[in-house]
Amino acid sequence: MKSNEALFQRAQKVIPGGVNSPVRAFRAVGGTPRFIARAEGAYMYDAEGQRYIDYIGSWGPMILGHGHPAVLEAVQKAALDGFSFGAPTEREVELAEEILKLVPSMEQVRMVSSGTEAAMSALRLARGATGRNKFIKFEGCYHGHADALLVKAGSGLATFGNPTSAGVPDEVVKHTVVLEYNNLAQLEEAFSLHGREMACVMVEPICGNMNFVRASVPFMTRLRELCTQHGSLLVFDEVMTGFRVALGGAQSLFAQQIPGFAPDVSVFGKVIGGGMPLAAFGGKRAVMEQLAPLGGVYQAGTLSGNPVATACGLATLREIQKPDYFDALSVRTQSLVSGLVGAAQDAGVPLVGDSEGGMFGFFFADKLPQNQAAVMATDKERFNRFFHGMLDHGVYLAPALYEAGFVSSAHSAADIAATVNASKKSFAALS
Repeated sequence: MKSNEALFQRAQKVIPGGVNSPVRAFRAVGGTPRFIARAEGAYMYDAEGQRYIDYIGSWGPMILGHGHPAVLEAVQKAALDGFSFGAPTEREVELAEEILKLVPSMEQVRMVSSGTEAAMSALRLARGATGRNKFIKFEGCYHGHADALLVKAGSGLATFGNPTSAGVPDEVVKHTVVLEYNNLAQLEEAFSLHGREMACVMVEPICGNMNFVRASVPFMTRLRELCTQHGSLLVFDEVMTGFRVALGGAQSLFAQQIPGFAPDVSVFGKVIGGGMPLAAFGGKRAVMEQLAPLGGVYQAGTLSGNPVATACGLATLREIQKPDYFDALSVRTQSLVSGLVGAAQDAGVPLVGDSEGGMFGFFFADKLPQNQAAVMATDKERFNRFFHGMLDHGVYLAPALYEAGFVSSAHSAADIAATVNASKKSFAALS
């Protein structure tokens, strides 16, 4: 029996489904998950020694690739000083200052340990700051697995065909208003009916849990207008997009197209931790001062602002601010997507793709989807076969149709070329 299979059998005896996060189980695509032994640069190596070009990057954080020297040095130094103190440190102040420098919509930021924790805290803050209960989220947008947010959440739930999760009582989600992504008519109607009760709208500006779907500029423009008009907070979930699609996050891209645009609250994760468990949420001072110990909105965490995690995140943020970093990353990502689309066309296989910064997605379809229903209508079976074809050729893509992909600055032109060449063989098998 091969090592991956043996490990999966062992894991299933002691861990539900054999994994600690559902998409890792390969249930959507079939087959045996790869157990990763180590990673370096743009590559991961499984328990059998097989090397893969890595396009999941720990689901986004590894924007510098695995084991970047500057990050390793920072983490090793921090670990020698201590793993956790449960008390303030200078480094968490430095990281907060660095984040606020790059995201001008925020004046204060609170650090936590996961994107789920950041999103649920941002929702509680919005409710506390406005004194309202209802909020809007969009079908296919995933904001972590907090109860009130786990409704038509895409990603892992879409993989298993569940619109929500067992164990979430109806009364917990009765204030959650779920709309179709990019649907202006539904947005107008929701505010017309519930505007006075709406605490916030939470949205992924580029949805990475429907693979890769952008919010349109007209949709985002009207969303900002309606929130302002009705006194609701606009909460940007940039757990995936923050410092990944641009140095200032997706909100900086919309600010270039919509005069004066800024969200009220922003949620970050992944890249700001550089692969360590770290996330954050922030906004204007008047909103953030509603949090304990200053205000009545309670939020706390034993490992929040962890000294090793903040060292990792700070080193990562400093590296990605180097001149022309995002220009080079964007070009590399675009070359991957255009190469995949071109290879598919040559094989007579319908494929569309899109990217921004170091984040990308592709669909077996004739045009880019704008909402979850359109994503669900793309060719899932063809994707599954393509995934395994690429895996067999040493390319590790997300093991589900509904997940975005990620390119790092460690991916070389040769890595992109090897990936495109592997896709030509995989597309040929599909056609």
